[in-house]
Order: sequence, then C-alpha cells, then structure tokens
Amino acid sequence: MKIGLVQYNPKWESKEENKKKITELIKRDFKKSSLLIFPEMTLTGFTMQSLKFSESISGDSFKYFSDIAMQYKIFVAGGLIEKENENCFNSLILLNPDGKLISKYRKIHPFSYSTENKHYKRGVEVKIAEINGLKVGLSICYDLRFPELYRFYAKERVHLIIVIANWPDTRIEHWKTLLKARAIENQCYVAGINRVGDDPKLHYPGFSSVYDPMGIAVISLKNEEKITFSEVNKEKVERIRKNLPFLNDINLI
Repeated sequence: MKIGLVQYNPKWESKEENKKKITELIKRDFKKSSLLIFPEMTLTGFTMQSLKFSESISGDSFKYFSDIAMQYKIFVAGGLIEKENENCFNSLILLNPDGKLISKYRKIHPFSYSTENKHYKRGVEVKIAEINGLKVGLSICYDLRFPELYRFYAKERVHLIIVIANWPDTRIEHWKTLLKARAIENQCYVAGINRVGDDPKLHYPGFSSVYDPMGIAVISLKNEEKITFSEVNKEKVERIRKNLPFLNDINLI
C-alpha cells in the first residue's frame, strides 16, 4: 500500500489560508496512493486556544478533509481540535474514500510541558483502524514518548503505526530516534508526519519519516514543503514477525 506524508508550513491559526495551501500542495505533488496523512492540528498549528478553534466532529475541518478524500478517492488522516460538550480534544480523524469517518483518536498524552493538558482533555482509548487489509494504530506527537501505548498496538499485531506531530527542532533527534525505536520494538512500519516552518515560539524542521519493521528509514524529509510517498508492505511485516517472533515473548502487557 502506498501512503503519502503531507509535510507543510501552516500559517499560524489560519484555517482558511491553510486550506488553500494544502489544496495547492496536493495539486502539485499528489500521486496515486491509498492514504494521505497530515500533521497534528493540521489547519491551525499547535495552538493552545482550544476553545477559539475547536469544532464539532462534523464541522468545517472535517468537511475539508472529507472533500479531499472524495475528490482523490483516498483514505485521509488529519488532525483537528475537536469539541464535545464543554471539552476540547487534540484529535486525529481517519476518513475513507467516500469521505466518511471510520476512526477517531484523541491524544492520550497531552504535552504538559507546554500546558496542553490545561487546554485539552486527554483521550482514553487506543484506536486501530483497517485500511485495505492493513491494521493501523493511531497516535499523536507526545504519545511517541510513551512506549506502553504502542505495545497495545503490537499485541494486536498492527502493520502500521501513524504518529502525526508538531515536533520542534530542539528535540528533533528524539523524534527520529523514537520513531525508529517504535518500529523496531513493535516490528511494524511507523509513519511520523511532522510540520515545517515557524510558529510564534518554535521552529520545526520536518523529518517526516517512514521506518520499516527492522528500523530502517524508508524515507525522511528535512525542511521541505512536500508530499512524500512510501510503500507499506503487509507481507514484509508478517514475514519478519514469523522469522523473528519477538512479540510472542511480551509478558508485562
């Protein structure tokens, strides 16, 4: 299965401008593939103004991603600020080529260092979706530092883990190392989708990447605004797990 990683520089807290940017980027770079993945809080950047930019799961951001899915006949994974009753969540939504919601993941680990936990309620459920016969585990940014989440996905034998993020340059080596580690320890593909450019406080260098089940970087894109594509091979995952049956020896989860 071919997946596309959308690495771009969002205009700070400007949903309409970012819709235009993404539309042009897709027109320029899109190739036939099965899944298109966008960074965390795709249309706003990593804002703490959750109440101002939150919307229902059927709001304008959802409709924008839904239109992309239907137009290009592709699965779409994107980040948005979801509001339910009085609570806001940093969410990842997954849509099918008909533009319908098939899974929704709410970030389990809000980034307390940046006060995200004061503006967003944490999620409580791991989420596994199926895309063209592949089992896919969903996660967001700071989750990457907590391997126990990914062990649940490994126990369910997912073939691909998605990590959408806004991960800054000051800790980018952590990003690269942890993505690789999650791939090795769980013997699956890991796709990390980061942004580029600047927000009012931080710089983001990208390094959107795909690591294979042996921890080898298939792609890694620095700084550039671009959609980059990679294959995810289900048979390779299953072959490696059969030949190196390490997951069978997990005892604590």
